[in-house]
Amino acid sequence: QVQLVESGGGLVRPGGSLRLSCAASGVSSDYTVIAWFRQRPGKEREGVSCIDRGGRTNYADFAEGRFTISRDNAKNTVYLQMNSLKPEDTAVYFCAAKGGPALLLHPRAYDDWGQGTRVTVSS
Repeated sequence: QVQLVESGGGLVRPGGSLRLSCAASGVSSDYTVIAWFRQRPGKEREGVSCIDRGGRTNYADFAEGRFTISRDNAKNTVYLQMNSLKPEDTAVYFCAAKGGPALLLHPRAYDDWGQGTRVTVSS
């Protein structure tokens, strides 16, 4: 049974930073890609970034240059460092895992999901 647990969300001021963590358990080597998604109020869930076991990454345009995804395979943990946060980054952030090598950012490609962690960017 795959379990993904997000942490690190909270309230931050515009321009600030947060680091989210996704701890994965029960993840076999078949789950090669772990991604971060977010769901902003009133919006559909959207891909933020993903990473494979070899460290290859993919980013949504809005995340490029501000967010950095990384992965510690020994700890089965994926991180999302978010800098220069904006109010429009306010969302619930989810991590998800999938098999196969493709670095996709579409929710339907992912098999297992965490419960999410809330990020609020506000002054």
